[in-house]
Amino acid sequence: MAVKLYKPTSAGRRIQSVTDYSVLHKKRKTPKSLIMSKARPAGRNNSGKITVRHQGGGFRRKVRVVDFARADKKNVVAKVATVEYDPTRTAFISLLHYVDGSKRYILTPQGLKVGDKVMYGEAAEILPGNRLALKNIPVGTLVHDIELAPGQGGRMARSAGAYAILQTIEGGYALLKLPSGEIRKVKEACLASVGVLSNADWMNVRIGKAGRTRLMGWRPTVRGKVMNPVDHPHGGGEGHNPIGMKYPKTPWGKHALGVKTRSKKKYSNKMIVKRRSK
Repeated sequence: MAVKLYKPTSAGRRIQSVTDYSVLHKKRKTPKSLIMSKARPAGRNNSGKITVRHQGGGFRRKVRVVDFARADKKNVVAKVATVEYDPTRTAFISLLHYVDGSKRYILTPQGLKVGDKVMYGEAAEILPGNRLALKNIPVGTLVHDIELAPGQGGRMARSAGAYAILQTIEGGYALLKLPSGEIRKVKEACLASVGVLSNADWMNVRIGKAGRTRLMGWRPTVRGKVMNPVDHPHGGGEGHNPIGMKYPKTPWGKHALGVKTRSKKKYSNKMIVKRRSK
């Protein structure tokens, strides 16, 4: 995967870059059973009040139904029919054609190509796209789409270029080093897919212009320091001034940076061996 640059035919185009989609399958006919519409709340809660600012608008997108579990396809071989773009996620997805006739989408790891065969089961080889229980995967293997509880379906390491490192297995638990640097215990019976997820260069793409941001569903963000004091703690003053405070604040007067938001009573605290590095 790579990032594609254009000739500077305009001011926005000069600093803009896009993901190179030439690696994707050209003939993309999405099965209707694997596509669905999903309402976009635009940052509003069930009362219609805005709880997350700067969201709204954007291009209409259809959600692809991705199989994060593959639990009912144990020891069933599937062939990769396409590698496709998914508008609702950063990693690419692959359409699998199983030998029993069914079709499913999965997340595409690096190295998985059209025509390759993948499988979930104890007998699966340690190859990109295959899915096994953590206890059946060699130590040091890079994995993605990891379950937090057996049979739950993948929950961790699902974005573009993400992976976790299987460090050891002891006492019925597997120790995983996550993309954040956190080391976490997961039951050894949990499933994970082998490999690093595709489109790792996604993080290097430069948006380039405001209109492209709007198409992504992000509305404009106004700095607090250019507001009036009635609208933001940073507001007020004549001309260009610093915020005049020891620390930045939210519009509601709370700490904006460096505040720990994780509950000390979180149920999964006992599963974390080492917190993520700063």
